[in-house]
Amino acid sequence: MENYIVSARKYRPTTFESVVGQEALTTTLKNAIATGKLAQAYLFCGPRGVGKTTCARIFAKTINCLNPHEDGEACNECESCKAFNEQRSFNIFELDAASNNSVDNIRQLVEQVHIPPQIGKYKVYIIDEVHMLSTSAFNAFLKTLEEPPRHAIFILATTEKHKILSTILSRCQIYDFNRIGVEDIVAHLARVAAKEGIHAEPEALNVIALKADGGMRDALSIFDQVTSFTKGNITYQQVLENLNVLDYEYYFKLTDYLLAGKVTESLLLLNDVINKGFDAGNFITGLGSHFRDVLVSKDEATTSLLEVGASIRDRYKEQAKKCQLPFLYKAMKLCNDCDLSYRLSKNKRFLVELTLIQLAQLTGSEEEPSGGLSPKTTIKPIFNKQASNNATATVNKPVTPTVPSSEKTSEKGATNVGVNYPQSIKTEERKVKKVKEISSLSISITKRSEDASKEAVQVPKENSSATTLEKQPISLNDVKSKWEQYANNLPIEQVAMAKKMLNTQIDLLDETKIELKVDNKLAANDFQTILPDIKQYLQKALHNDILEINITINESKEQPKAFTKTERFQEMAEKNHTLLDLKNEFALEFSN
Repeated sequence: MENYIVSARKYRPTTFESVVGQEALTTTLKNAIATGKLAQAYLFCGPRGVGKTTCARIFAKTINCLNPHEDGEACNECESCKAFNEQRSFNIFELDAASNNSVDNIRQLVEQVHIPPQIGKYKVYIIDEVHMLSTSAFNAFLKTLEEPPRHAIFILATTEKHKILSTILSRCQIYDFNRIGVEDIVAHLARVAAKEGIHAEPEALNVIALKADGGMRDALSIFDQVTSFTKGNITYQQVLENLNVLDYEYYFKLTDYLLAGKVTESLLLLNDVINKGFDAGNFITGLGSHFRDVLVSKDEATTSLLEVGASIRDRYKEQAKKCQLPFLYKAMKLCNDCDLSYRLSKNKRFLVELTLIQLAQLTGSEEEPSGGLSPKTTIKPIFNKQASNNATATVNKPVTPTVPSSEKTSEKGATNVGVNYPQSIKTEERKVKKVKEISSLSISITKRSEDASKEAVQVPKENSSATTLEKQPISLNDVKSKWEQYANNLPIEQVAMAKKMLNTQIDLLDETKIELKVDNKLAANDFQTILPDIKQYLQKALHNDILEINITINESKEQPKAFTKTERFQEMAEKNHTLLDLKNEFALEFSN
């Protein structure tokens, strides 16, 4: 049986022209060879599997070629090129720094540097994974690297450039290799498949390229694996099954469900994904990437950022027409928040399901914008409720709001009437606005002074244009209750401000004036920034439109005073006169 050679070795480039995805670097190296402007040391850095060692070998082969072509490529016919192709050339010395990283290994290398080449002009030393060298080995290598013999050229290769000493970097010409693009990998895999007589669908090769993450060696290794699984007929579904990759179809279908507000179908699809063995965290990460791809598909200028096949690209464009930009922005933010919280969550599946419910409510949400901090996280009922047929009749009937037990009584037996709203006050305001539009009536809730336990809805005349200010009396307990309610409802980004509010001293000067006592000017400035919002909130919550809030600095809290040695002794002597007698008896003095 013939010895099998993996594709990564069998189709390894042997010329600069055959290197994939590094055209700028190969052109620079060919021009340097053609003009004879060769440096004594080069540093090739970049991700794994992008051609660093391959380009180093091609470079070493080309500079020793006896009959190079005009385009800067080696002839592959001279004795030097044949020796290189047959792997018997003594002009190329490769060292793996991962296993030979000591000072002794570098000293042996330095001793060999002075031996001239047998054939050709240069002796090339390729040190792979050079960042693994110890600091002592780097220091032992510095002098030789800076001033090597004329026939010696060093090529250092690494995936972690930041770990190399700056003294080494300053002595090298640095070439940064790029990640190979998906389109370049797909094209190269298609050429390999054609040479091997393998049928491969373009979408299948695209999945392999995405899985390789910019590395050609990884792409060829995955290609060999999938070829063995499919017996030479590589299809899209077989690649997904073999590589355990989630199909695009799941994300397209889920996005359609979310746009339609179908929570039940979305949760069932998530259950199907989990039952097939996929991790929920990877699923939500992939969903965020899907929303990103949909976003870049909305504009022709950013379509080039979409690294998918042609048929999938068309589907992204179709779905991009259905999605509004606000939906995509908020959806990406929710997916990112879920991804950040996934590792810390104890109930990971519940976290993902909660995110899907929030995503399904984005399109039909009427919530006010959140100022760019984060999307609204209010959860609406999942299942539809039948609307009441008598909505208009209900609006016209007297409304009796529910009075919570915590707000029925206050100090000195006074009654504090409040409405127990099921959601936030802003949500209730929008509901009241809708009622006004339906009934064309202005509804105001007032409190009778003679009977504090009853409330009634007064409907003024339609032609009444005058606006009456509410002046309900307030109590300290009411103010503190609404104050704590406002602090607890602040978003998580303002948690520090919420703690300051809860620790602030509040006094009631009269029925319309509130005084806040803070410790310093810095705290006073913090409250000044949000004072208009707090004032508006308390006026509506306490039904008092002329409510005022004053901020004062509590001067009673004196700063601790720093005492000198003499002052500290005097203070102690006032409490114990024996200390003063002892000082006078021995003529004691304080040292500086």
